Amino acid sequence: MSRTFAYARVSTTGQMTQNQIQEIEAAGFAVKPHRIISETISGSMPISRRPGFTRLIDRLEIGDVLVVTKLDRLGRDAMDVSATVQQLADAGVRVHCLALGGIDLASSAGKMTMHVINAVAQFERDLLVERTQSGLQRAKAEGKLLGRPQRLSSQQKQEALQDLERGLSISATARNHGVSRQTIMRLRNSSKVEDEYEK
Repeated sequence: MSRTFAYARVSTTGQMTQNQIQEIEAAGFAVKPHRIISETISGSMPISRRPGFTRLIDRLEIGDVLVVTKLDRLGRDAMDVSATVQQLADAGVRVHCLALGGIDLASSAGKMTMHVINAVAQFERDLLVERTQSGLQRAKAEGKLLGRPQRLSSQQKQEALQDLERGLSISATARNHGVSRQTIMRLRNSSKVEDEYEK
């Protein structure tokens, strides 16, 4: 026999999930109190990092029904929502979204809706890639250095290498130049590689 669960989320402690629960009950879903998961957490947090939803996933079984008021309860963006719905469908859980007319997202109409959501998610991914590439190209054209900023100038690198050659320890060299031991070790290792390459 299938069980019905409800997941309600608000972003701040000043808000309450009670309105979402009442909306679910008014739509005709009878959810026992111990099967209602309420959570106060930012919508920007990926669904996989929400403690309440993680506990809910552990409780859901094949044939169970999960009800939410809106799709954004299930993720931070179209990509997150799509992945969550697919994960639940793979586990045999039917998801009903009241904002979509209480539609079961595993039904034919629900699958069509998810195709649209997936298309939007793919569009978001493509836009992100395009914006990233465009930004990198613009930065290169403007002569900006990409990647992590250098901790040491060329002259400071030479001085640090000279300190090491004179027998100064990595820790002492790092202290002298105000950087971490890892920075000095990377400098030493890259210098060795260049020396080997030049031989």
